[in-house]
This record gives sequence, C-alpha cells and structure tokens, in this order.
Amino acid sequence: MSGAVVWADQTLICRDGTELVARVWRPDGEGSWPVLLMRQPYGRAIASTPTYAHPSWYAAAGFVVVVQDVRGTGDSGGSFQGFAQEALDSAESVVWARRLRGSNGRLGTYGFSYQGLTQLLNHDPLGRSEALPDALAPAMCGLDERLHWCSSGGAHWWALSLAWGLQLAALQCRRRGDAQGWQAIRQSLQSGVYLESGLELLERHDPTNMVLAWLQRDPASAAHWPVHPVNPLLWQRPMLLIGGWHDPQLEGVLDLYGRALAAGGTPNLRIGAWTHLNWSGGIDTLQLAFFSRALGDAVSDSGERPEPEPGLALQCMRSQSWLAAAPKSAPTAQPQSQAWGLVSSGLAASAHGEGELRCGQPGHGRMTLVHDPWRAAPGRGGHLALDAGLCERADLDARSDVACFQTLPLIAPLLLQGRPVLSLTAAADQPGFDLVVAVSAVTASGTVQQLAIGVARFGGEDGRKCKPRLVTLQPLLARLEPGERLRVSIAAAAWPLIAVNPGRPTLPCGPVAMEHRVITLSVDLFQAELRFDSLPIAAIGANCGQNPSPH
Repeated sequence: MSGAVVWADQTLICRDGTELVARVWRPDGEGSWPVLLMRQPYGRAIASTPTYAHPSWYAAAGFVVVVQDVRGTGDSGGSFQGFAQEALDSAESVVWARRLRGSNGRLGTYGFSYQGLTQLLNHDPLGRSEALPDALAPAMCGLDERLHWCSSGGAHWWALSLAWGLQLAALQCRRRGDAQGWQAIRQSLQSGVYLESGLELLERHDPTNMVLAWLQRDPASAAHWPVHPVNPLLWQRPMLLIGGWHDPQLEGVLDLYGRALAAGGTPNLRIGAWTHLNWSGGIDTLQLAFFSRALGDAVSDSGERPEPEPGLALQCMRSQSWLAAAPKSAPTAQPQSQAWGLVSSGLAASAHGEGELRCGQPGHGRMTLVHDPWRAAPGRGGHLALDAGLCERADLDARSDVACFQTLPLIAPLLLQGRPVLSLTAAADQPGFDLVVAVSAVTASGTVQQLAIGVARFGGEDGRKCKPRLVTLQPLLARLEPGERLRVSIAAAAWPLIAVNPGRPTLPCGPVAMEHRVITLSVDLFQAELRFDSLPIAAIGANCGQNPSPH
C-alpha cells in the first residue's frame, strides 16, 4: 500500500440547491478506479479513523475514496435533521460520486454507526439504478430507532444516548460559533455532570436534537418510532455486515442479516469481540478484500485478486479466536441444550454463593430484592457503558441488592453461544420496576468476568402483578474452561447505563430525584430459567480454542 495519493475537497449541489462538501482521496496520476463513499456528520477530516484505516490507505490500494459531510454538518449547507434527511441525499451522493474524476463508475459504501445507516437509507425519486451502491458494508447500525439506537427492554440507554446527543449538539454549537455552549457541553462530558444535566443542556443548545426527541418518547411502545425502509434491491447487492459483541447496535446488525437472508441475499457477516469504537484494527484488510471482489477492479499488493473469506465468522470474546460459521438454513448438528434453573432458599442476595444454577433442572425457591434509589446498583461494561466490554464485577455481585446464582465448577469446557434469556416470576410493591441481568464467568481464582448484560423495564400497575417476566441479554459467544463457573446476577438498577426507575410512571426517566421510591421485588424462582436462544446462524461447534486467520 505504498502508492502515492492526492486529495481535494469537492462539492455536490443537490436538487434543492444545498451544497454538500466532501473530501476525495485518489491514487496519484491518471487512471480509472472504483469508488468508496462514506457519508457522516462528524467532519470529513476525521473519516471514521477511530475504527477504520485512513481513506488514503484505501486510495493507495486502488480506490477513489469520498468522505462527505452530511447535510447541516461540517461545511455542508442546510440544517441537520438526523436520519430523516438521509435517503434523498444518499441517492444524489451516490450518483454524483460515480461521476467523479478517476471513477470507473463502480461504487461501494462503507462506515459504521450513523455512517452505517446512511448506506441503507437511499431513495431516488427518479428511480435510477445508478443511485444505489453496487456493494455496501454497513457496520454497527440498525433500522429501528427505538430498538437499535436508544433503548433495550423498554428502558432508554441513558449514558450512551446523552453522550452521543451532546456530541451532536456540540458540533452544532461549533458550526454556529457558539463557544460558550460548546464549552458547557464539553465540560459536562468530561466531568460526568451530563448524567444529571444532559437533558437540560440538549434542550438549551440543540432543541431539535434527534436524541433529545428519543429520550422524550416512550421506549416501551413502538408507536411514533421510525423503522426505516430499505430499497429491496439493496438486499441483493454484495453486503458485508459488521458487528461487535460489546456494541449496542449488535441487534440491529443481526436484524439486517436476517432481513437480507429472507430477501434472498447472501450477506457476509463478521462479529468481533469489539466495542463501538475499538475494533482492534480488525476489519480493514477484510473490507478491502470484500470491495476488491465486489467492485471488480482492485487487486492485492502481489497483483492477485484476494481469495474469498468465509461468509460468516465470529470471534470468541474471551479467547479472541475466530470461527467460521454457516447460514442458519444450512444443515448443521443441533447445538447442545443450554438451560439452567435458578435455585435459592431466599438468600441469593445476602449470602454470597447461596444461589445455584442447575443445568437441565427447574428453578426452585423464592427471594426478596430491595432497590434503594439512594444507592442504586451500578452498571458497567457490556454493550451499554461508555467503558464497554468485558469487565470485573465481583464488587457489584457482593452487594446485598444483587442476587447471584452460579453453577458448580465445570468439569468440561462450556461454549456459550446465542442470546441469553432469563425467565422468572416477579412483582413489585410499586407501579414500576427494572430487572438488570448479567451473565459472567467466575474463574478458579474467584474473579468474576462479566460477559453480557440485559435490561427490562416493567411499568404501571402491571408491575404490581405477580406474573412471568423475561429479560433478554446481549448476544454472546464465549468459552468457559474446566474449573470455572457460570454465574447469573440479578439487580433492579444499572446506573448510569439506564435511568433509575422512579417506581412510578414518568417520562423521561433520569437520575435519582427526591421523588424516587424504594422498590421491593418479590421473586418466585419456581420454573425460573436461564437459556440461550439461537441466532440466525448455525451452531459453530466447540473449537473456540483454535485461532485461524484473524479475518
């Protein structure tokens, strides 16, 4: 990748007269190359380099790379309206980028998060086939603004949503020269004060902010939440989907994968042991090979076209090993049954180690869990924290408002794969409560490594009823070794990952206030169970210790 690269800023004038500014990198000299287009709201110079190689790296490999400031951001004109603005602008941008100097007319799109969804939002009123990309690589995104961008289990993502909304607001402050507003937002994020005052800052400095609108809607109801449509032709295009076990948009990526399969597409899928911003440099070589094949012109340093990679590959979050998988529809051996009953005499929260997980047996017993909002149980790690990923949680599990259940030490390796689901029966003494569940590996030395978490909010008078409750956790792939234990932990809060439940109907929920109530949960463990539901991919077997190609 040593070829000389040149760059320049260029402008698209949209049909409504709005100017969209982009930075374009291309190989030096005369030639004809495929185009890679990224559309993002953070300023084109950064070019998503927290997760991808710099555009010049792709340009040196034989691509024209275009990174565009979307409408109302950076140096582009217009006002920023979030996802709602992107379908028309994406179509115009694809047509424009195909015709740039040095382009051979073939175009792919790439990018993660906001940049991921801009690839899928594409509507051309003229119906031109050239308005659709020839290949796309959406990473860490989804189509449902409620389920894939700001909430889980009926509860808003608090720290994540506020931090992102305030980042967007700060960019708008800089755009209009509001140094005081920018500084106030910056200081609140650095100090952590935004967790208490973030909503007020958004209302003051960016009242049309997309995230502010999310936090003011009910996350327990699908009404009034956009689910973005996708042009059916896109599902048939070569597609590389990228997700992370510790990324909040993983469910969105899995949804995209399932939709593409259902539409007859043949998408590639990679899920790494990655957070939203840390991919350990794990995607660029694969992505380059994908676009080289899909767009047909670029070749490797050796002058040869790259060999196809496995269509699906998953990374074990503990060993970091990569494993090839197959589509769910492919013939495969049935995975081993993965279900454990929860058993306690009532001391799972107060007596460390009393709660049991019994493989293949029904749950048994009852317990009481008290949530005190003054010292609400903290949350950390997983996919919803700013410090996302695997984390140690022995101190959290030692709290008396966290109930723990664990297996005996394993006598054989255990491969956990799929979407953990906890079922139990519970009621509260207040009209509303939360259940926060973590799945962890307890090592022989006693460390507790949290693998995944899940949340569920139960509101209104229904919360007072003794009835079955389900909590769905973040999907995972992890191997436990002999001598280790599987643990499930249950709490009634995870501050600041989600807002603290006030014990009464209110929107938006937020930090603890004087009006928050102590909530007492009565939990019936008869038939309580932790199980792992399968993902839309085949079982991958128990070879999680192997370490094939990192891609």
